[in-house]
This record gives sequence, C-alpha cells and structure tokens, in this order.
Amino acid sequence: MRVLFVCTANKLRSPTAEAVFRDHPGIESLSAGTDADAPTPLTKELVASADLIFAMETHHRERVRKKFKQRPHDRCIITLHIPDEYERDDPFLIELLKKKAGPVIRQFQLQASQS
Repeated sequence: MRVLFVCTANKLRSPTAEAVFRDHPGIESLSAGTDADAPTPLTKELVASADLIFAMETHHRERVRKKFKQRPHDRCIITLHIPDEYERDDPFLIELLKKKAGPVIRQFQLQASQS
C-alpha cells in the first residue's frame, strides 16, 4: 500500500511521517509539500499513485482536492490536524503521527487483505 503524507514545505512534518512509517510491512511511505519550492513538491503522479493520503492540516487537504480534481473518489484523503509547530523528528510529533495515522493505516491494510 502506498501512503502519501502532505504538508506545506515538505521539510518537517511530512518527511517525519514518511520516516516513521517507512519500515512498516506492506507500506511504501512518501511525502510531499504543497509549496512549489518544496524538496518534493506535490504532483499529479504522486497523488494518483497513492492509495491513502494524509494531509497534516485542513488547508493541505483542500489544496489536494482543488489542484487534483481528477483524483478518483475511491481513494481517501485524511486530515491529521497536526499544526506546524514541530521540528523534524520531534518525539512528540512522532507519537502524534503513530497515534493518528497508525490506526488508519492498519484499518486500510486489513480491508485490503480482505478484498
């Protein structure tokens, strides 16, 4: 399953999330930023290839929806509600990501294995 994490600059939150879930079995973890000058900018290809997209904040989810209207509706975009107040690899951020994204990823994996 390919999981994409989206924040603004792709420097703190989304790369941390990518690293946290990188070694989970059955997960290919990616990250991108909504800013054009992000190290990995959000592209049509990234969005189209993701099975599940996590937006750090509501405005990131809306940006994905507006910019990529052609996205199939069978894919889910989930807002984590994690504000831009953490440094990269911050232990509190890591715990938040595990708490908020972890159960959703497990549920999606379970559903995929049953279909």
